[in-house]
Amino acid sequence: MSLPLDGLSAIVTGAGRGLGRAEALELARLGAAVVVNDYGQPGRDGSGEASAAPAEEVAEEIRAAGGRAVAHLGDVSDHEQARALVELAVSTYGKLDILVNNAGILRDRMIFSMTEDEWDSVLRVHLKGHFNTTHFAAAHWRSRSKESGGPVYGRIVNTSSEAFLAGSAGQPNYAAAKGGIVGLTTSTALALAKYGVTANAICPRARTRMTEDVFAGFQEPKDGRLDALAPEHVSPLVGYLASPAAAKVNGQLLVVHGGMVAIVERPRVAAKFDSSKETFSFDELDELISPYYEDRPPNETFAAAEVLGLKRG
Repeated sequence: MSLPLDGLSAIVTGAGRGLGRAEALELARLGAAVVVNDYGQPGRDGSGEASAAPAEEVAEEIRAAGGRAVAHLGDVSDHEQARALVELAVSTYGKLDILVNNAGILRDRMIFSMTEDEWDSVLRVHLKGHFNTTHFAAAHWRSRSKESGGPVYGRIVNTSSEAFLAGSAGQPNYAAAKGGIVGLTTSTALALAKYGVTANAICPRARTRMTEDVFAGFQEPKDGRLDALAPEHVSPLVGYLASPAAAKVNGQLLVVHGGMVAIVERPRVAAKFDSSKETFSFDELDELISPYYEDRPPNETFAAAEVLGLKRG
C-alpha cells in the first residue's frame, strides 16, 4: 500500500524537539525520507553549546520505525549552512521535494526594554532562517524545472504565529519576524507557482519548550486524552500541505491547534472614507474617523482562551 509521501524527500528545520520533531515524524510516517535539522542549542533563546544529539535522536527514531532519515547540525540563519542543508538533502535522496521551516528562538522583552541584539537575533533565526532555506530550495526547483521543461514537485510549509495576527506585547521581535514570514510566504507562492511549487504558512499553537510559560496556565488533561496543545495536533496539517493532495493550496495562512484548522482570509477593508474635496483636511479626517472608533473597544484582538476553547487552571 502506497503512502501519500512515498518517493518524496523533506527537510524539517528545528526538528530536534517540539513541533519540528512531531512534523518530521509525521512526514516520515507518511512515507517521506527526511533530513532532520536542528542546531541543538539547549536554551530557547538560542544560548548554549550546539549539539547534534537532538537531530540524531529524531533521525534514529525515524529509522527505528522503518523510515529513512539523516541528521543535520546546522544554523539555518547562516546562509552557507542553509545551502549545505539543501545540498545534503539533494545528495542523499537525489532531490528535495518538501521544505518545512520551523526553527526559531525567543528573546522576549517589552519594546522599551529590548536591546538591538535581542531584536536582531530573533529576526535572524526566524525570518532570515526561513529566507535562507527557501532561497536554496527555490533555486533547486527552478533548475530542475528548466531541465525537465515543465513543473516539478515542491512544497514549502512555513511557521508563522498568532503573535503576528493578534499582537503579543512582550514579543515585538517575534511578532515582527512572524509577520515577515507571512509576507515571504505569499511572495514565494506567487514566484514559484509556475514551477509547480506551493508555499503556505501555519500559525500553530502547541505546548513546547518555546511556549512552556505562555501556556503554563492551561491544564493538561488528566484522563489520558491528547493534550489540546500537543504538537501532534499540528503535524497532520503539515503532512497534508506537503502532499500531492494539497496541490491547489498555495499562498495560504492557516491557524491550527487542538483538532481545529482555520483558514485565514487576507485583510479586508473595515471602513472607507472619501474626501469631499481634492484632498483631506485635518478637520475632515477628525469628523469622519474619530466617531468610527468612539464606540469600539480599545483592543479588538481576540483572547487566547476564547480561541483555544480552554480554561486556565
